[in-house]
Amino acid sequence: MKALEEMTADELAALFPIILVPHQDAWQGWFMRESARLRARLPLEQIYQLTHVGSTAIEGIWAKPTVDMLLEATDEAAFLSLAARLPDCGYIHMRHERERASFNRGYTPQGFAPEVFHLHLRLRGDADEVYFRDYLNLHPELAKEYERLKLSLWRPFEHDRDGYTAAKGEFVRRITEQAKRYFQGEF
Repeated sequence: MKALEEMTADELAALFPIILVPHQDAWQGWFMRESARLRARLPLEQIYQLTHVGSTAIEGIWAKPTVDMLLEATDEAAFLSLAARLPDCGYIHMRHERERASFNRGYTPQGFAPEVFHLHLRLRGDADEVYFRDYLNLHPELAKEYERLKLSLWRPFEHDRDGYTAAKGEFVRRITEQAKRYFQGEF
């Protein structure tokens, strides 16, 4: 069996398709356990905030059964330190763009593990996902609109994660800007 690093993009897309399921209350428990596990392994003084974000943190909507987490580092040195330590916590480094990095846990050569996590590492205050989550939780009609969009994109982009994310982009940008105005930069 090939290691993940040896697989082609097509092999990875086939092994890890987009899957959407109805909202599950268990996702909050996944976040709480994983958050406690990370806090026990990472230097707490480098963590500004660790938050449950993404569709699994929005009440009542269908989502990929993957818990998204936003880890805000206190400063640039903490960001680099946390990025270096996350692989020791079982996370695979996926992307790094300036002061943003993405990691995942629960992707195996056999497919998804029973619990899957995406961790977004950012600097303190780079928290667009929190604005988006909180605004949709305050506006259930917009959450349902987002759910309908996701469901409409699911099958066409089942094996194209980047395409799926890009196709949701305009909605996410528009709602995030509304949320920032509404919350007046609170996060």
